[in-house]
Amino acid sequence: MLANKVEITIHPIKLAKTRKTHVSFYMKYASIVSKTLKKPIYQKFLKWMLHKENIQEHKITNIQIMVFPSQKKNGKNLAGRWRPQGEILIFPKKLRLCRKLIQKLGKEKVHLYIKHRARAALIHELLHIKYTANEEKVRKLTRKYFTIFTKHQNPQNPHIHTTIDMLFRQQKPT
Repeated sequence: MLANKVEITIHPIKLAKTRKTHVSFYMKYASIVSKTLKKPIYQKFLKWMLHKENIQEHKITNIQIMVFPSQKKNGKNLAGRWRPQGEILIFPKKLRLCRKLIQKLGKEKVHLYIKHRARAALIHELLHIKYTANEEKVRKLTRKYFTIFTKHQNPQNPHIHTTIDMLFRQQKPT
């Protein structure tokens, strides 16, 4: 199971440079993400998706929940990364963005957003195993599979389209 490959990873250099209150926030964030990705219902869905896409599970050596955020060269926040040696890295949003979202949406909705973002990021990176260089196809399939999972979990949720739009509006090609 992929759940056995999920681990929280913290870089000592970033840890030494980060204030304790920020470390506490990011550790809680990583814990939420880890628990979310390990849930049996999500693991069952991932197993189905990997089978449907003919992606071999043994190609995934580990899934690292990174404690601190990372940025792309263009300055945008990174949600995840697939490494050909079989590693998947999942990154958090920055603390200041989460604070703004909490003020705007409330703690409960941001908590849900963190869970959804982690699930979508893992789906996205798993699809990169098969569609390595086809970012457009990976984005399209990520939205498709995330929508399938989310609608299956709570088909009566009136906010499902808002959540999906919030997650995927940033993924449109620039």
